[in-house]
Amino acid sequence: MTLQTTFNAAIEPHLQAHGRLVLGLSGGMDSRVLLELMASYARSQSIDCLAVHVDHGLSVNAKAWAERCQQWCKLLGVPFLLESVSIERQGKSLEESAREARYAALAKHINHNDLLLTGQHADDQLETLLLALKRGSGPKGLAAMAPMMTFAAGKIVRPLLSVTRADIARYAKHQQLEWVDDESNQDTRFDRNFIRHRITPELTQRWPHIQQTVLRTAELCSEQEQLLDELLAEPLRKALYRDGSIKVVAVMNVSDKVRTRLLRMWLALSGLKMPSRDQLTLIWQQVALAQQDANPQLQLGQVQVRRFQQRLYVVRQWQSLEQWQQFIRVNQPIQLPDHLGVLNIRQAQAGNLSLAALNKAELRVVFNPQGLSAHPSDRGHSRKLKKLFQEYDVPSWLRRRTPIILCGEYVVAVGDLFIDRHFIGQDCELVWDKSAGFV
Repeated sequence: MTLQTTFNAAIEPHLQAHGRLVLGLSGGMDSRVLLELMASYARSQSIDCLAVHVDHGLSVNAKAWAERCQQWCKLLGVPFLLESVSIERQGKSLEESAREARYAALAKHINHNDLLLTGQHADDQLETLLLALKRGSGPKGLAAMAPMMTFAAGKIVRPLLSVTRADIARYAKHQQLEWVDDESNQDTRFDRNFIRHRITPELTQRWPHIQQTVLRTAELCSEQEQLLDELLAEPLRKALYRDGSIKVVAVMNVSDKVRTRLLRMWLALSGLKMPSRDQLTLIWQQVALAQQDANPQLQLGQVQVRRFQQRLYVVRQWQSLEQWQQFIRVNQPIQLPDHLGVLNIRQAQAGNLSLAALNKAELRVVFNPQGLSAHPSDRGHSRKLKKLFQEYDVPSWLRRRTPIILCGEYVVAVGDLFIDRHFIGQDCELVWDKSAGFV
């Protein structure tokens, strides 16, 4: 089977109408070969394609690499884009930080139905599995890299994952291709380079077909992971609330192994990097099982796991909105800050707000409940917003992320919780569309 045939067979099951092929083009041998294969296929099938080169700013040769990638794309008639990123370590390894920055840059160019093509091959899969073993990973880690997975608005496809580095080198030589050599790939201080230059040659000399064996192991581990997810999908669905929180009681009366799996699946729904076994134990013992009057929380990277009303939440680090405010007018929606969606007060024949009451003063939106009181239409008296948030079971970390609508200095409504009795009517309604982001 030729390399082109392998490429075609890998991507064709995932092609969608109006979807493009988008290549992450580093300029190294693997992606240079992939550029050639993609361009050939796109021409033969009249499919739009694009190459994106990410400059990490880590090498003095970066500018020259980008220029060569652009030249190759021009010769092949492939549109080219350059993305420059800055690496923020934040306690992570340089490899991990660079990888996260690279994929974040690539994600910006993936539209609905697009396929992102990356050049990982069978030797990379071997390296990934060995790194997973070094970390003490379970079946999910040993599944290594998937041939296909969802990514941004489209999918990642790795068309060369079943092909060895030697096969790719033979193709590149036969086609007389040029590529760039990143000097950092020779630095064996990096774990992956150490395996590539010191370990893999010994393994392949002893067992020439070890790459294919590793692919089979990864596939078997992936199948086991998919089976577990399938068997526990219904229990997880029953344990979840619409806001993404999970019932503590739903994962209490099960075995430790099932609980650990359900918690992993729950965290995966938020797109989080999987925590270690020790971290999962802490989530359960120090957060889920904390005393009733406690406000427990555990930091996991850039998020916290917190408990409220016997539910576990993934809470992200948000900007403070205490000083934010904006005027709003009837039938003129406004965009709320920090991915909180869109707020609109609109006229409606069967609404629950009074237009006449709203017209008594300027309307504005704030997030700071300090010093404010309201009289919900379903309550017998007025209370401070602090107390009302408690009565309406709003988690503490969301109480300053819930929009408060004021008419002059009087509270009209608080998010989608309640409307003040003085503003009840029938000719307007408040709509908070949260679909623009998480809350």
